[in-house]
Amino acid sequence: MTAVHDRPVPPPAAPAATPTGPSGPDRRRGWFPQLLLRLHFLAGLFVGPFILVAALSGAAYAIGPSVERIVYAHALTAPSTAAPLPLADQVRAAQAYVDAHHPDDTLSAVRPAPGRADTTRVLYAEDGLLESQSRAVFVDPGTAEVRGDELVYGTSGSLPYRTWVSTFHRSLMLGDVGRLYSETAASWLGVVSLAGLGLWVVRFRATRARTASGRPATAGRRDLLRPARGVTGYRRTSSWHASTGVWLLLGAVFLSATGITWSQFAGDNVSALRSAWGWSTPSLDRSLGDGAAAPAGGEHAGHHGGGTAAAGTAVTVDADAFDAVLAAARRVNVDTDQVEITPPATTDQAWSVAEIKRSWPTQVDSVAIDPRDLSTVSRTDFSSYSIPAKAARWGIDTHSGTMWGLPNQVLLFVTALGIAVMVVLGYAMWWQRRPTGARVGRAPRGGALARAPWWGTGAVVVVALGLALLLPTLGVTLLAFVVVDALVVTFRRPPA
Repeated sequence: MTAVHDRPVPPPAAPAATPTGPSGPDRRRGWFPQLLLRLHFLAGLFVGPFILVAALSGAAYAIGPSVERIVYAHALTAPSTAAPLPLADQVRAAQAYVDAHHPDDTLSAVRPAPGRADTTRVLYAEDGLLESQSRAVFVDPGTAEVRGDELVYGTSGSLPYRTWVSTFHRSLMLGDVGRLYSETAASWLGVVSLAGLGLWVVRFRATRARTASGRPATAGRRDLLRPARGVTGYRRTSSWHASTGVWLLLGAVFLSATGITWSQFAGDNVSALRSAWGWSTPSLDRSLGDGAAAPAGGEHAGHHGGGTAAAGTAVTVDADAFDAVLAAARRVNVDTDQVEITPPATTDQAWSVAEIKRSWPTQVDSVAIDPRDLSTVSRTDFSSYSIPAKAARWGIDTHSGTMWGLPNQVLLFVTALGIAVMVVLGYAMWWQRRPTGARVGRAPRGGALARAPWWGTGAVVVVALGLALLLPTLGVTLLAFVVVDALVVTFRRPPA
């Protein structure tokens, strides 16, 4: 329900003269719907542009995997139908290409081709790239032909299209300063959506009450679930806004909650909270800790300068080791074709083999292999993750479109576009309800907190303070809204 506002809730009738005076119970009735309406309007008005940009860029990112399969088809597709060559041969072909074109790059990992029509990715570290970014050389596993050379990002292996869209989505290309935009959008999207749900429930109950009393309802219940027919202007826009928003609610709240985990301040707080409660994702221990390590790979070990060295010193990777390490990992807990093999950077580290299958069923087991005797140093198994750690993994992968494949990408695309439409409809409603001759519409009247009982005001302040601690960007702006709303009423003089 990413909206600007719905029709204002009519103010309560002026209270009759009673012993309770102007601060009696009649005056306090309806304060919470009024607060929701004003919050929904003002938040949508000022945060709407952030949400709009995040929604449109998110829609572009959601279909990124499918777009990349088309745009980078040459690099991603292996035309050969021959049986895969040993990884050693593929790595040597990639290394020969890098030596000729990027001689300063360092081999960092290998992702074997997951299928017969796919290419192997040989990854290289390169100065000047983004954190978590690598250069990938794409090799036909059947012929060792180099098919392409692209920059890739993160565990998902995003190619330049998704990398650019993702960076814009997260930070508007402005670094840490820009990340405040995405944190604002992600956190307020959930608040505006839930406030919109509250207003929808108020209207639904009012419609039911009018129908039960025999009075004609301005709109039936069905008009809150699908756009009303036979209406024009503001009522038509409002009907589309309310009925569309309720169907987008779960998706909007989900995107808000999972998006927060990537944010700058709130994301750090969520990570610290998960760590304190023992909900963190287990990490793989690659430390050997007992001296030098000779490279694995059998008779060809050490042919590329990877012999015995003092613990902690740099080691040159032997291409033959990849096949031996992968075979050892498959005897432990690696049983998917989507894996990443990472050689040690120093001689006191083990090799690691990690499953990177993010679609359902999730397979993210990993194992550290001692290169001297191919024994297991440590392992992590997804089955042993805590429920919150599993939920976090599934939530992030669903948010990014890697879980569930194409159906999820289409659903995310439609939801993101729907949220963008909700913002536009909200601004249209603001324009349509402006008084005659005015340039813009009025804001719903304030003063809800001044009319609220003490416990209501206290509850709102406590929630705002709690959010300020966990979600700083949201909490501070929400607290500012609460204070300003109270001051507006306190210093506003009644009309003559």
